[in-house]
Amino acid sequence: MSKKGKKKPAGNVIAVNRRARHEDLIEDTYEAGLELAGWEVKSLRAGNAQLAEAYVHIRNGEGWLVGAHLAPLKTASTHVKADPTRSRKLLMHRTELDRLSGLVERKGYTLIPLDLHWSKGRAKLALGLGKGKKQHDKRAASKDRDWNRQKARILKGS
Repeated sequence: MSKKGKKKPAGNVIAVNRRARHEDLIEDTYEAGLELAGWEVKSLRAGNAQLAEAYVHIRNGEGWLVGAHLAPLKTASTHVKADPTRSRKLLMHRTELDRLSGLVERKGYTLIPLDLHWSKGRAKLALGLGKGKKQHDKRAASKDRDWNRQKARILKGS
């Protein structure tokens, strides 16, 4: 079998929020570090993370990742009471946080976690600045995706 046609994910991706691009129109992306406990890092290395219900909240000039689920390892957190869905502080520059808080509060944007990945040995969160899609926008996007798929089949056949 040929591996040419398969699209393989990057090796440094931990978790992806697949619903984010379907539910929202992402206009800009940012990268933020995460303040993590030791057991959380071990859990991320094992790939035990989910971003499906997560969102980002800016409170008192600080960014917080709320609702992300990092399942604790049985062996790594024996002496610690692990809370898998606790709020985790985002590590970003002050200017970025001020700009994002202004956009979120005044212009109606939302901050959506797109994926968790490793960058130079550190866990990073890709954030998307976006607005929610209407139902007709979702239908149009799926029509375009279907048409592009059909077009590729037609061109491949000829």
